[in-house]
Amino acid sequence: AYLDMEQILAIARDANCDAIHPGYGFLSENAVFARRCAEEGILFVGPQPEVLELFGDKVQARNLAKRADVPVVPGTSGPTTLPQARKFLASLGHGGAMMIKAVAGGGGRGIRAVYHPEEIEEAYARCQSEAQTAFGNNEVYAEKLVRKARHIEVQIIGDGSGQVSHLWERECTLQRRHQKLVEIAPSPALSPALRRRITAAAVRLAEAVRYKSLGTFEFLVDADDHTDGAFVAFMEANPRLQVEHTVTEAVTGVDLVMAQLQVADGSTLSDL
Repeated sequence: AYLDMEQILAIARDANCDAIHPGYGFLSENAVFARRCAEEGILFVGPQPEVLELFGDKVQARNLAKRADVPVVPGTSGPTTLPQARKFLASLGHGGAMMIKAVAGGGGRGIRAVYHPEEIEEAYARCQSEAQTAFGNNEVYAEKLVRKARHIEVQIIGDGSGQVSHLWERECTLQRRHQKLVEIAPSPALSPALRRRITAAAVRLAEAVRYKSLGTFEFLVDADDHTDGAFVAFMEANPRLQVEHTVTEAVTGVDLVMAQLQVADGSTLSDL
């Protein structure tokens, strides 16, 4: 029932609701639902539909990062066939490894590491199957595996005018099966200079699409390099409120859901 768009809209009309908050998960990243809300004159509390579409496609998101001069991990340039995945792994040379990822993926689904050529076929098939089941889209792409990486995510908020602020980062490197287990804010592993680089990259990406509402921009950092010049790459964006938003709330004292509602209602970041 919580995925039935028309039923939710009918309930909202019957109750004279002027806005719908989609929570996290459910329909929070669904551009079709955001557009249906607009057609019904009901405010969707989240990013613009075109922004949801852009960040829902990992390849489009990578291309945006390149245009915004934000590094990405080397990878294929679009939906990738099995022969293309084989060719990409071969291009990485001896000892090279890659990740196969769902184009519409997220939440640790539709993703597999490949260390040897004989593993490609099974990993590719599993990623496609998981992606079709979870996202209704079986397209995948390949990316060079960063063997030892820290996973850093930056919480941002924008008001749709091009003004964007960040609320610092959360470290979410401790994972099981690509699912986050523990989040720490601030990250205990970033120098001030590296933190500035990552948060600035997140803000730059959000500014490029005149981001409105809350969002999280995720990055990989080379864990073997402890200098300010460590390799940093954009991985993906989650254009919604995240489950772990409370970690940032506890550290900053900012009520993110209240701020999200205020921005949806027309407040600017200057007002807040």
